[in-house]
Amino acid sequence: MAEAYIVAAARTAGGRRGGKLAGWHPVDLAARVLDALVERSGVDPVLVEDVIMGCVSQVGEQSTNVARNAVLASKLPESVPGTSLDRQCGSSQQALHFAAQAIMSGTMDVVIAAGVESMSRVPMFTPSSLPEKNGLGYYISPQIRARYAGVQDFSQFLGAEMIAKNYGFSKQELDEYALRSHKQAIVATRESLFKEEILPVEVRLADGTTTGEMHLADEGIRYDATLEGIQGVKLLQEGGVITAANASQICDGATGVMVVSEKALKSMGVKPLARIHHMSVIGHDPVIMLEAPIPATLQALKKTGMSIDDIDLYEVNEAFAPVPLAWLKATGADPAKLNVNGGAIALGHPLGASGTKLMTTLLHALKQRDKRYGLQTMCEGGGMANVTIVERL
Repeated sequence: MAEAYIVAAARTAGGRRGGKLAGWHPVDLAARVLDALVERSGVDPVLVEDVIMGCVSQVGEQSTNVARNAVLASKLPESVPGTSLDRQCGSSQQALHFAAQAIMSGTMDVVIAAGVESMSRVPMFTPSSLPEKNGLGYYISPQIRARYAGVQDFSQFLGAEMIAKNYGFSKQELDEYALRSHKQAIVATRESLFKEEILPVEVRLADGTTTGEMHLADEGIRYDATLEGIQGVKLLQEGGVITAANASQICDGATGVMVVSEKALKSMGVKPLARIHHMSVIGHDPVIMLEAPIPATLQALKKTGMSIDDIDLYEVNEAFAPVPLAWLKATGADPAKLNVNGGAIALGHPLGASGTKLMTTLLHALKQRDKRYGLQTMCEGGGMANVTIVERL
């Protein structure tokens, strides 16, 4: 089978809700990433054959095929098509899989996989909270309710509580992990480890104000974070262990990677960052929902004939602290290899953009540490998980 290679990867620094990216229309923010990928790769924009873009809240400014709209707002020619997809938090990771599959099938040679989410301008849950009429219009159908009798809703928050209980994690452990995320993000930022991957964009505040300042660092990092401060944050559920402090932050951002064939590498003289070694996705229990990265990882390792120790670095999305902690416990992975530059608890989780965001960070971390194999996985709404293994070249 043909190989697929990543030749460019970029992301905006994360913006807090109502923060430094809140004034950006998500289409225009995504367009900046598309332009950056073309510039960084040196690929003739005419050769881009498709843009596949993940986005979870496809309503309002992110509706009507946000991928195609981002192409039209970019410097790419009109001949470049675009399509948008929703695999919940794994949307842009799935975009990468579809892009790589197009390359590996031989039907395309240059594809951009990207993601965008403005959680300031299109708040989380907006699509599912649209007005219902006469009790109709909710996404959970009668047949789903019959299959999952007694389940009123599929809640990620309750799923996180279930995982913490099932794997025996105390609130203390979750809060300590959250502090770790901030501390590692602080070190990575101060040591300029994100500098190469971050695309500078102008600060645009929610009221439209521009200051001439460039947005260069992830806005959600708490430089003054302490365990005592994290422990003091209100519980989301009485008697539970999950708080806003040990969960991922609401975030604005756009991210992307360019994927090309071996033919394109040779004809265009482009140097690859990595080769796609493995891709897979599974469905799992939609009630506990967030546990899927564990069986997905074990399946991926079995398919590749690799062990967890063969992987040099892991990126497991920090949707909630119990997710990476349970993944570590179940897989026997080395904690020192996990989310080495911090994760979504500190850096933010821009939903549909997080897949290629994590991949961008993983690729640069592999390069900085002179490592070979990286694995990325993330929990997804509905009880799913993608796994991507890359080999740095």
